[in-house]
Amino acid sequence: MSQFALCVGINRFENLPVNSWLNGCVNDATDVSVLLGTAFGFADSSITVLTDQAATKDAVFGAMTEALDRANVPGEHLDHIVFTMSSHGTQVPDTSGDEADRVDEAFATFDLRQNGAVWDASSLILDDELHDLFTRLPKGVLLDVILDTCHSGSGLRAMDLVPTVDDRRPRYVPPPTPLGRDGAEAEGADTRTLRDLVRSSKAAAKPVLFAACRADQTAADANFDGRYNGAFTHFLLDALQSGAAPSRAAVIKQVNAKLRARKFAQRAQLEASAPGKSTAWGTAF
Repeated sequence: MSQFALCVGINRFENLPVNSWLNGCVNDATDVSVLLGTAFGFADSSITVLTDQAATKDAVFGAMTEALDRANVPGEHLDHIVFTMSSHGTQVPDTSGDEADRVDEAFATFDLRQNGAVWDASSLILDDELHDLFTRLPKGVLLDVILDTCHSGSGLRAMDLVPTVDDRRPRYVPPPTPLGRDGAEAEGADTRTLRDLVRSSKAAAKPVLFAACRADQTAADANFDGRYNGAFTHFLLDALQSGAAPSRAAVIKQVNAKLRARKFAQRAQLEASAPGKSTAWGTAF
């Protein structure tokens, strides 16, 4: 079996103030990479970890593009791709023009920067871009995606963006200016998330997507016994390491039970076909 994993974690951002930086994203990327090796048989040479200044838009998107290129080469036998990203989520005005009242979900890379009133699309990863990349997934290749960011969807209130306790911080950075925020929060605006795009895709094969929260929630960056992780990643790794959950659906149920028990408001989401939900994480279907 040929495998490839890209694990991305960004705490520090080139153009954001220190008070907007995060604490647990690099740990998320490192911890997932270790688990892939110890529990799922990934060779060190098959795992790429990009953190902080190494995790630019070009580096992250380029690495995933190369993986999908390999997957489409006859005889390459790339069977399993894993993509994980822990970072800030945000919103940008819809760039595809399919519906004027929509805003796009986006994932911040290290080089996130402003362009006028909004974030520069060339410095972050848009949901449309990931969706278009994932549509190239050929039959017979499994793509597991783990996103521990805020989904920056409708319904976020100002209070949602303020840490409720000292050791928890939302993984969301708003548009950079009031004008940009007004565009993203316009009445009737409908944020399309990557989960929506995956669900509606007509591609020959679809990824299995684990997401840290619903579109109207924030994902927490939190302290666990003196060490920071994303709350979702922390409990997901617990579930996968223990091997107690027999299916992806059981994993998400276990993660959400632990989130509730520790008073995290977010609820993890799973987007997969029925066979994908009923088989174990990392297992083809």
